[in-house]
Amino acid sequence: MFFHKHPYQPFIQQDTTKLIVGTLPPPRFSTGALLEKDVDFCYGSYYNSLWLFIDKIHNLGLRFDNSQEAIEERKQFLIQHQIGVCDIVESAERDKIDASDLGMKNIVLRDVIGYLKQYQSIDTLLFTGGNSKNGPEYFFRKHLKTYGLKLELVSNEVPRVHQFSLCHSELDSESNRIIKTVSLTSGSGAANISISRLPQYKTQKAKSPNFNTFDFRVLQYREFF
Repeated sequence: MFFHKHPYQPFIQQDTTKLIVGTLPPPRFSTGALLEKDVDFCYGSYYNSLWLFIDKIHNLGLRFDNSQEAIEERKQFLIQHQIGVCDIVESAERDKIDASDLGMKNIVLRDVIGYLKQYQSIDTLLFTGGNSKNGPEYFFRKHLKTYGLKLELVSNEVPRVHQFSLCHSELDSESNRIIKTVSLTSGSGAANISISRLPQYKTQKAKSPNFNTFDFRVLQYREFF
């Protein structure tokens, strides 16, 4: 049995407005066995592609290696754009040492609502995946139930948008604020098949035969990053 503990603490500033919410990075980030192009930071797996999308959108010329400079580049981008990271899984156990969300069991969740109450500038959560079992939205829905809250559908188009009302004090209903959630298409290669079935993707592909799943995600992520 492999005990998979999240290697990074949430990265949030006082003026953060958007929060990226995933599950767990691959086990090698917890064991320190990084690959050559991995970055020792949130979403640092070269094969996850989130930072590749961001690099393409903003033409940043990011480094993809194990250097401290690569870490600082990503931190500075997040700070400049008021984006934070708070994955929802603190730890899990695995029979097989891989990055599969479905392979997680005995899962311990982070108190994301607690962070939202602490950092009151946050108005948007960006899930790096949808509501499939053991995905970030799936876990967040379970987390909300412990607070007696639930998501309300705003848009059923991909990426799906929901919202919920967060009350900071049971004695003061006037302190409620609306938090929007966006379920982005996962950056993992496993999501490519589902992307290829989407009407939006098929339309773009018909217009431009060279259009691919990477391009689709860049278009989607551009609105939020």
